[in-house]
Amino acid sequence: MARTGALLSSAVSGRAEREERSAEWSGHSSNHLPEMAKVFKKTSGNGGLTLYLGKRDYLDDIVKVEQVDGVVKLDPADFGDRKVFVQLACAFRYGSDDLDVMGLCFRKDIWITHIQLYPDPAKPTLTPMHDTLLKKAGDNSYPFSFEIPNNLPCSVSLQPGPDDKGKACGVDFEVKTYLAKAKCNPDEKIEKKDTARLVIRKVQFAPTQVGAGPKAELCKSFMMSDKPVHLEASMEKDLYFHGESIPIKINIKNESNKTVKKIKITVDQTTDIVLYSADKYTKTVLSQEFGETVDPNGSFDTTLSVTPLLADNKEKRGLSLDGRLKDEDTNLASTTMLREGIEKEVLGILVSYKIKINLMVAGGGLLGGLTSSDVTVELPLKLMHPKPSVGIFRRQGAVQTIYDYKRRRSLRRCVDASDAITHIV
Repeated sequence: MARTGALLSSAVSGRAEREERSAEWSGHSSNHLPEMAKVFKKTSGNGGLTLYLGKRDYLDDIVKVEQVDGVVKLDPADFGDRKVFVQLACAFRYGSDDLDVMGLCFRKDIWITHIQLYPDPAKPTLTPMHDTLLKKAGDNSYPFSFEIPNNLPCSVSLQPGPDDKGKACGVDFEVKTYLAKAKCNPDEKIEKKDTARLVIRKVQFAPTQVGAGPKAELCKSFMMSDKPVHLEASMEKDLYFHGESIPIKINIKNESNKTVKKIKITVDQTTDIVLYSADKYTKTVLSQEFGETVDPNGSFDTTLSVTPLLADNKEKRGLSLDGRLKDEDTNLASTTMLREGIEKEVLGILVSYKIKINLMVAGGGLLGGLTSSDVTVELPLKLMHPKPSVGIFRRQGAVQTIYDYKRRRSLRRCVDASDAITHIV
């Protein structure tokens, strides 16, 4: 009985202590969302530099890109006469690291900027993200901020094959802190042990205004038939979210003497690599057949839905994906939204989609299959992420789950501060 009372007293006191720490945690910088969920940390091989970021996805809303706020913790014991810098670079990678031979580097910098942190550090305007990271990093920590221009490409990676190793080809953004005597001296060799780096993503979301859906129609005649087949296809809107079902309205009027055997719908992704060559190719990300038939002199109206997903295309080499961090799940690359006045070459990789609706028409009469043919129309498709009301989102496979600000804050008050996650990469 005494033991039970002691255990109960211990549990109550422990709960009170957790609630006190939770209240303290939720009260600190409660007006800023991302920093509470996860802190990303990377330490250099020599142990002298530790890079902290509060998130790795930065939102591009067409007008501007979210600011990159971070902190570097220093242990200057072995720095000597070297200085500490931090840089943000956007680069196009067109070969893996193990192909870097004879001094050749299969990486082209699109944009790069540097900041000196030690000595004589630049002093950015502190944000709630800085406050949280500085508290996490402790003494001898230095904040920094980067502004990403809105004319840079979004993060895109090309899916490697099953046997490919190393980093995937594509456009990536990287925050790196390093030790060097000069900020950017090409003749100075920087040892790998004197650097700490984290890859981040620049992500673009769907515009708030969605346009009217596209429409296409075709009237096709056939050999040995006096009258044609009419096909009309349309969509309700021009933009859909990753993981969202895409309904396609189809109207068929078969005035010929042939039979429509089935309907086939495909979704094609076209990747245009404009940075270093005129390489353009198309890969099918969805192919689905429907067994509906339309007899001669018959008509048919229906709505068929398709959902293109990366999960169905894991083995396709060269498929464009939204930028990948380590082995995290990602999704098919979002459609590239071109701004007026921006040169396409700067964007590195352009991604677009189209839907094909194909009627497979069987020949009739004595000639049979010799007179069979197809009737095909195409519809443009935009695939993007929904724009969150607050600057945070969480991946769940191909679908984005958006969290409400007030809901997240009320949940955070109930979480013990000791449960906060530090993600070591």
